[in-house]
Amino acid sequence: MSFKQGLVRARSHLIFLTGLVTAFGLVGWLEGLSVGNANTPEAMIEISTEVNIAPTRALTAQELAWAKTAWKYFQNNTIPETGLVNSVDKYNASTLWDTSSYLMAVIAAQRLGIIDQTEFDARIFKALDSLTKMPLFEGKLPNKSYNTISLQMVDYNNQPSEQGIGWSAIDIGRVLVPFNVLTWHYPQHTASVKRVLETWDTAPMLVQGVLYGAAVNDDGKTEYLQEGRLGYEEYAAKSFNLMGLDVSNSLRYTDFLKFVDIGGIQVATDSRSAQQYGAHNYVVSEPYILDGVEFGWDHLSQELAWRVYKAQEKRFAETGILTAVSEDNIDQPPYFVYNTVFTDGKIWNAITEKGEDASQFKTLSTKAAFGWHVLYETDYTQKLVKKAATLADPERGWYSGVYEVSGQPNKALTANTNGIILEALAYKQGGKLMKLGK
Repeated sequence: MSFKQGLVRARSHLIFLTGLVTAFGLVGWLEGLSVGNANTPEAMIEISTEVNIAPTRALTAQELAWAKTAWKYFQNNTIPETGLVNSVDKYNASTLWDTSSYLMAVIAAQRLGIIDQTEFDARIFKALDSLTKMPLFEGKLPNKSYNTISLQMVDYNNQPSEQGIGWSAIDIGRVLVPFNVLTWHYPQHTASVKRVLETWDTAPMLVQGVLYGAAVNDDGKTEYLQEGRLGYEEYAAKSFNLMGLDVSNSLRYTDFLKFVDIGGIQVATDSRSAQQYGAHNYVVSEPYILDGVEFGWDHLSQELAWRVYKAQEKRFAETGILTAVSEDNIDQPPYFVYNTVFTDGKIWNAITEKGEDASQFKTLSTKAAFGWHVLYETDYTQKLVKKAATLADPERGWYSGVYEVSGQPNKALTANTNGIILEALAYKQGGKLMKLGK
């Protein structure tokens, strides 16, 4: 089955796709059974009995006001000519990940009653129409970044790049989340989603059940590299799986699973080192939060997410430092930092994309605070949200966080932070955003 056929047939083949999802759940269940096998990394997993996912409920007036603040970002940063949204406030570029955050924000805003059906349809139609017009890297897949006004392929400095800079399989997996939601819940947009996808060639991106990205090296040649580490890899693979595509190896949490002790909590990390494999393995909040909010956790991802959360709660208990870490834009050089539970052999490590130390930029992440709160709603997440609630400009949206050392707000304003906050609040009211059937 081709990529586009898998999507177009989705609505009329409920039993088939439900079977796929059931099969996916079975894979997770069988992997869970393997935790009892001796001498394996997964044998260290003991499923917690204390995990308590908070129930869904109607939003309070305050929470709805928070959602409306997040929507302000998108009102301010939508480009009328293309219908796309800037990834950072007033910066006319976007990755596919950030475009995905926008599409999910539109879905969340519609479900929360912030926008009406007319605005919802107009925004979705315009954005999807622009996605059909974007040039593709090597004519195969979306480039890693585009100018939101011209739709040109650009580099990460928003400079035009005729060749492009490659594609990200993780970002493409992320955009398939809103595509799947639209196909199942908003059939009036199925044809538009089909038009986006019908020009894509996924063969170079999916090799023997593994996700591959593309990058242009210093000689101008394209290199293909396995993409994704524990957390992000499995999250991105789930939306490919819903399309009936073979991501069987990228779906497995246990292939490169190892554990580190953080405050007495065994936290899962990826055994592939940056030195050997050329990519860092960041243990951060975001992929686990998105997995829970969008798909609903299976029992294994639920356990791994719980440990990532509990390590952060434990750090607060031991140090008094409110902790909700993830990758974020920041409002000063180097402009993007991975604040982690664990990476590069260190706990609570903060590094740049190049692996340089960024510990002076450790922050509490606003999106992580909201995400953990809607999922667990504990005494600790109440503290997180109380602090995060101070990090907004009512006319511009939510800031990305607050710096640990100075206590000053990290005033970067982004589509990803505001989109995830909207998603989180829509989840709190209506449950997971991707549901098969009603």
